[in-house]
Amino acid sequence: MSGSPVVVIGYGNPSRGDDALGPEFIERIETCRDKGELPPTFDTLTDFQLQIEHALDLQERQLVLFVDAGISATPPFEFTELRPMRDQSHSTHAISPAAVLEVFSRINGESPPPAFLLTIPGYGFELGSPLSPESQNHLLAAIDLLKQLLRKPDVAHWRQHSATNSCSAAS
Repeated sequence: MSGSPVVVIGYGNPSRGDDALGPEFIERIETCRDKGELPPTFDTLTDFQLQIEHALDLQERQLVLFVDAGISATPPFEFTELRPMRDQSHSTHAISPAAVLEVFSRINGESPPPAFLLTIPGYGFELGSPLSPESQNHLLAAIDLLKQLLRKPDVAHWRQHSATNSCSAAS
């Protein structure tokens, strides 16, 4: 697989209120890229949930960003570096970002590219609900962060932002 050096993977259910934050993030950054507001140095993917097959989407990448809604995330977002980890999700049909990285390591026999999780606070997840006003504001702040990250798409720059934009470590 060849592609851009950065892949942004947004996941969640667009029919469940703030669970749509991941896919909505992807839609909005694609629009920004099309308008020339973001460099064309990234690919995007969106899905309802992460699965082991997403490990293949990390091949030949320099940086990975997973984007999801979180019930307990600190506003306006949490941005944390991930480490490969086999967790309870490895035996279900949906897995965590850390488990995707662990699958990558197992199938490729090497460490995955540096990966980060951008968690946007969500407040309402009811079927058929729109994004909450609070989450829409947090979404805009998260897009601003991505603009900063893509100005210098290297792991040291991203780690610096991770250290200043997280309240807890994600694994």
